[in-house]
Amino acid sequence: MFDKIFYKTPAIIREILPGVEWRIETTTRQIYLTFDDGPIPGLTHKILDILAENEAKATFFCVGDNIRKHPDVFKEILASGHAVGNHTQHHLKAWKSAKRDYLNDIDACESYINKYHQPSKKLFRPPYGQITPTLSNTITKLGYRIIMWDVLSRDYNQKISPENIMRKSIQYSGEGSIIVFHDNIKAQENVLFVLPQYIKYFSERGFKFLAL
Repeated sequence: MFDKIFYKTPAIIREILPGVEWRIETTTRQIYLTFDDGPIPGLTHKILDILAENEAKATFFCVGDNIRKHPDVFKEILASGHAVGNHTQHHLKAWKSAKRDYLNDIDACESYINKYHQPSKKLFRPPYGQITPTLSNTITKLGYRIIMWDVLSRDYNQKISPENIMRKSIQYSGEGSIIVFHDNIKAQENVLFVLPQYIKYFSERGFKFLAL
């Protein structure tokens, strides 16, 4: 769904999937930082340190198998006061998975989340942004808020300079934006460069960073 062109999610895509959340409707200066794919030892700790230094909260969409392998890191995310969401057990592509297999993978991830945390709200983000209206409807009926984004940092793309990622991420963000960063090794260099400067830029302009 999201090719190599977009930083800002086009309106036409938002219209195709109206049952999911792309941004938070608000006139208040607040931004929602989100991180996909962790927890990852080392990198997640560095992200948590940056957030703590700037009194920023975020939402981590975790892969269940990474929670299984790194439960202590997952517990540190929770202890730091951040929100967590479901990113499937094995980072599945919905368009290449049978519906039942995909739903079972969501359920497996939720079981690992519930092992350490009983969230008052269930959040879900489909890996790669792959979802269909039918699947979205089913997941919503299971009690999940499906969180997409209106700004994709593209920090995972190692062919893009950190400076350009930072510039574009700032350019397209605003009040109520949900921005995606990645808590994975491929994105490590870019996210550690961009994140503190992104937060600094918007903090100086009166923005707060909140968890979903």
